[in-house]
Amino acid sequence: MFSGIIESVAVIQKVQEFNSLVRIWVQRPQSFNDISVGDSIAVDGCCLTVEEFNDQQMQFALGFETLSLLKIKVAQLENKTVNLERSLRFGDRMHGHLVSGHVEGLGTVRTKTWQGDSLVFRVEVPLALRPSLWAKGSVSMHGVSLTVNDVGGSDFEVCLIPETLKQTSLSQLEVGSVVHIETDYLAKALFERWKFWQKDSVHGI
Repeated sequence: MFSGIIESVAVIQKVQEFNSLVRIWVQRPQSFNDISVGDSIAVDGCCLTVEEFNDQQMQFALGFETLSLLKIKVAQLENKTVNLERSLRFGDRMHGHLVSGHVEGLGTVRTKTWQGDSLVFRVEVPLALRPSLWAKGSVSMHGVSLTVNDVGGSDFEVCLIPETLKQTSLSQLEVGSVVHIETDYLAKALFERWKFWQKDSVHGI
C-alpha cells in the first residue's frame, strides 16, 4: 500500500522489450537507501516489484496485464519522467490516502487552467470509474493523491497547489495527456458491495 505522497521524480533511463514483457531501468533517488529486491515501488501510481538495483538504477518488469491495461507505448518510455513512492510502513503518518498501486484505468486531460499559482485539471475517465468519484473524495493520478473538486458526466476536476506541482511530474501534463487513474479503494469497495446487494435484491435473495 501507498499514500499517494510522491517521494521523488526520476527518469526511465533504459527500456528493453522481451516478447510480452518489458523491463525498465529507473534512476534511483539517493533517498531510496533502504530498498531490497522484491520491494514494491509505485511508478506513476503502478505498483512494481524491484528485480535488481545498484547505486544508480532500479530494475522493474512490466507484465502483459500491466502493458495491456495501461496501453503502454514502449517507444515513449525511455527518458520519461515518473513519480516514485516506496510502500508504506506500519506506523507511518498517512498524509494522503490509501493507494493500492493497482491502476484501474486511463484518464485524459481535457482542460488545464491556471488559477493564480494553482493548476486546475479537468480529466475524463471511463464511465466504469465514475461511481467511485465524488466531490471531496480522493483519487490517485499518476500515483499522486488528490482531492476531487467536482464531478460531472465522465469528468472530474482536481486542483494542484504549488507544492504538488513542485514535488511531482503533473505540471508536465498537457491537454490530451493520458494519466493513470486509481479511485479510492474504500469508495470502490462500497460501490462493488452495493452492486452485489442490488443483484441479490433482484433475484430475491
